Amino acid sequence: MAIEKILIVEDNKALSKLIAKKISQNTNFEVDVAHSLKEAQVLIGKGSRYFLALLDLNLPDAPDGEVVDYILSKLIPSIVLTANVDIKTRENILKKDVIDYVYKGNMDDVNYIFTLIQRLSKNREYKVMVVDDSITMRNEIKRMLSAQMYKVFSAAHGEEALVYLKDNPDIKLILTDYNMPVIDGFEFTKQVREEYSKVELSIIGITANTDEMISSKFLKIGANDFINKPFTKEELICRVNNSIESLEYIETISDMASTDFLTGARNRKSFFKELNTYMDDCKDSGERFAVAILDIDHFKNLNDTFGHDAGDVAIKELVRLIQESIKGSDVIARFGGGEFCVLLKDIDKNSAVELFVRLRLKVAKNLIIINDKEIRYTVSMGITFNCDEGITEMINQADMALYNAKNSGRNRVEISE
Repeated sequence: MAIEKILIVEDNKALSKLIAKKISQNTNFEVDVAHSLKEAQVLIGKGSRYFLALLDLNLPDAPDGEVVDYILSKLIPSIVLTANVDIKTRENILKKDVIDYVYKGNMDDVNYIFTLIQRLSKNREYKVMVVDDSITMRNEIKRMLSAQMYKVFSAAHGEEALVYLKDNPDIKLILTDYNMPVIDGFEFTKQVREEYSKVELSIIGITANTDEMISSKFLKIGANDFINKPFTKEELICRVNNSIESLEYIETISDMASTDFLTGARNRKSFFKELNTYMDDCKDSGERFAVAILDIDHFKNLNDTFGHDAGDVAIKELVRLIQESIKGSDVIARFGGGEFCVLLKDIDKNSAVELFVRLRLKVAKNLIIINDKEIRYTVSMGITFNCDEGITEMINQADMALYNAKNSGRNRVEISE
């Protein structure tokens, strides 16, 4: 995949150099720099494709923002850099299809550029939907959000929006009007909340109604936020981005609560929760599965001899090797120290045993290097299969098989009887 580029057009060479350096340090983008409209035209003429452009509003050969119109005509998303933020200048900038404008007054303002670039890059991953019976308003909001690089769907009323949502369950944010035919904003919000919680999908209510009860009612039935018409482009974008960032923060916190910090594997609590639900489902479906407990042999000695950094590397390497061996639907969890538990879903007994035997051999052959020292280690494993006596008994059986593997010389795979 080709590395994406950002174009900077700024006649202040010190500032352009600073911005280019910070972009290279803080993002994965390459940077091209031009100090005039003419230089920008040369770069674009070479066929380079840009993720976005940062454009000085007043250049020596383009004193009235001509560079903005030129770059936009090349369908390159643009952020305007300006030393003047009076009302007239701001209005003129926002009339254009630019992403945003940044004041060049101090470093805090300049640093906003890097936050904005990272936000825009992430926005490409998100689907949002605009629901409004006014085609003019619908298209205007869609244009604003598309400029922020969201994937935007639009619907004329709640019924149409529900169809889009069914076909695109990964939509993360909905902006919905209140007054709409067929299904209005209230009823639509209620139906969405029957399927999606506030931490899964964000809803922003919109209305031109002056009744103060509308906003409170929207929020009480499940909206995350509310905007009154008319609104500015800046207000809309800030509220949308804030809603998406809130979902990201919640997801991060949820991941932290359910995963092991060192390896990214599930933690014990999360694993037991999923295994319990999965075992209940298997009682009805009859699906076969296997659970194994793995433990690094002589893990304390490894830490004592080579240091805890070596132990950490060994643990992370084991997780990598397990992940390479299992399916995406399977689950791996760290139980503590060098001990892990693995759930193999939809697998017969012989296939599960073969997988863990190959994994044991792969771990024994794997070499890690710490401070120029070559280190090898082994694992012992205990496996059990579908158990009708519950999750506790199943883990106990796997643990007993692991105990037998350790007592039989380690670096072994044992099966519970």
